[in-house]
Amino acid sequence: MLQYKQELLYFKIGGVIINKIRIILADDHAVLRSGLKSLLNSDPQFEVVGEAENGIEAISLVKSLVPDVLILDLSMPDMNGIDCIKEIRSRGLTCPILVLSMYDDEEYIKEVMRSGANSYVLKKSADTELIESIIKIHKGKRYLSEKLSQSLLNNLLYTDSDTYDLQHPYKVLSVREREVLRFLALGHTNSEIANTLSLSPKTIDTYRSRIMNKLNIHKKSDLVNYAIQYKLITI
Repeated sequence: MLQYKQELLYFKIGGVIINKIRIILADDHAVLRSGLKSLLNSDPQFEVVGEAENGIEAISLVKSLVPDVLILDLSMPDMNGIDCIKEIRSRGLTCPILVLSMYDDEEYIKEVMRSGANSYVLKKSADTELIESIIKIHKGKRYLSEKLSQSLLNNLLYTDSDTYDLQHPYKVLSVREREVLRFLALGHTNSEIANTLSLSPKTIDTYRSRIMNKLNIHKKSDLVNYAIQYKLITI
C-alpha cells in the first residue's frame, strides 16, 4: 500500500484555480499501476494520491485519504473487486468508483454496477476512455465503455433477463467461485490460481469440488464448455 505526500492539489487555467481530482489506484499488478499513475499524473487535472494491491488496502486508503475517485481492478487477492465495492458502500463511503476490467460479460457488468460502482471501463479501451470516465463520474454521472451496448446502459440496474435459467453462473455461483471457474476453464493449475488469488492450493481444490457439485459437472471438459456457454471466458 502506497500513500503519497500531497503537495500541490490544484492547477490554474487563465488565473482560475481548479482543484485536482485526487485518485487512488487499486490493482495487484504493479506494472499496470505504474503505467496508469504516469498517464494520470501527466495530466494537470489529476493527482494519484495512493496505490493499493488488494481490496483490503483499497478500503483502508479510501477511508483515510477520502479520494475523489477510486480506480479498481476486479481480480485481486485477499478481497476481490466486487466485495471491495460492497464493503466500501456498506461503510457509507461515497467515493466514485471506476472499475477497470478485461471482462465484457453483460451479467458480470450488471453485478458490478449494482454493487455500487459508478463506471465500468474495459482495459482495452482505457487509453481512449479512462480520462473521460474519471471526469464524468467526478461530476456525479455514470459511465460505461463505448463498446458496451446502450441498451445495457439503460437497463443495467433494473433488468435481469436470466431469471429463468437456474444454471446461470450468476444465480448458482459466488463471486469467488466464478473467479476460480474462469481460471480453471483457462487451463490454470490449482497452484497457479492459488498464487494469483493469495489462497492455498487446497482451498482452490475445495472451490473446484464445490463448483462442480453445484453445476452437476463431473469432467474438466464440461467445465470449460460451461464457461464458454455463459461467456465467462472467450476463445
